[in-house]
Amino acid sequence: MTKHIIKWAALGLSASLLSGCAMFGGGGGSGTDTRYVARDVNTLYSAAKSRLDRGEYKIAAALFDEVERQHPYSPWARRAQQMSAFSYYLSGDYNKATESARRFLSIHPGNKDAPYAYYLIALCYYEQIGDVTRDQKITEQALATLGEVARRYPNSRYAADAKLKIDLVNDHLAGKEMEIGRFYQRRGKWLAATIRFRTVIEKYDTTTHAPEALMRLTESYLALGIPVEAKKTAAVLGANYPGSKWYERAYDLVNKHGAT
Repeated sequence: MTKHIIKWAALGLSASLLSGCAMFGGGGGSGTDTRYVARDVNTLYSAAKSRLDRGEYKIAAALFDEVERQHPYSPWARRAQQMSAFSYYLSGDYNKATESARRFLSIHPGNKDAPYAYYLIALCYYEQIGDVTRDQKITEQALATLGEVARRYPNSRYAADAKLKIDLVNDHLAGKEMEIGRFYQRRGKWLAATIRFRTVIEKYDTTTHAPEALMRLTESYLALGIPVEAKKTAAVLGANYPGSKWYERAYDLVNKHGAT
C-alpha cells in the first residue's frame, strides 16, 4: 500500500517532464553517469530516471542531485529534489532521503508537492521503527511526522495511510510500555510497573494492549496491598472487555485476594 502510494506520486512528479527528453539515453556505466560532466538538464534528468527505472537507486539519487547542482534555477531542479529523496528512500538511505525532502520543503514550502515531501519524511522514520526492546526515539519521530501529514493535509491522498500508521505506531509504543511494565513486575517493582500500565491505559487506550494493561494493573494493585483500586480496575476491564481472557484472569485474581 505504502510503496504503491509513494511510487504513484513519484511517477506523477516526473511524467510531464520525461515526455520531452525520451530521445536522450540513460548513459553508459555508473562511472560515466555520475562523474561530474556539465550536461544539459534534459540529458541529466533522463539519465537519472533511467537509473531509477533499472533499480539503481543510489546512482539515480546522485544524478538527480546533479540536476539540482548543475541547473539550480531550472524548473527541473525542484522535481529533481523530490526524485532524489524518493530514490534515497528506495535505496534504504533514510537519512539522505529525509535531508533531500526537508531541503525541498525549505525552498518550496507552499508547493503542491509539499504533502508528498512530508509523507516521505514520515515514511523514512516509520521504516526504521525497531522492536519494542530497543530505544523508541525513532518511533516517536515517526508518530510526530505522521501526525504532521494528517494535520496539515487531511484531504490529501496521504492522510488516510498516515492515520493508519499512527494507529500502528501507537500500538508499538504501548507495547514498549508493556514490556517495561512486565520487566518491573518480574522484579517485584510494583509501583514502577503500575506507572507503566497506567500510561498504556491513559495514552494508548485504543490499542490492542489496553486489556492486558488493565489486568497487569490489577495484579500490581493487589501486590501493593490496594485491593479497592484492584477491584475498580478489574471492573473497568470487565465493562470494556467482558469476553477477554484478561478479564477472566483479573476476576480470578480479585476473588482469590478477597477483594470482591
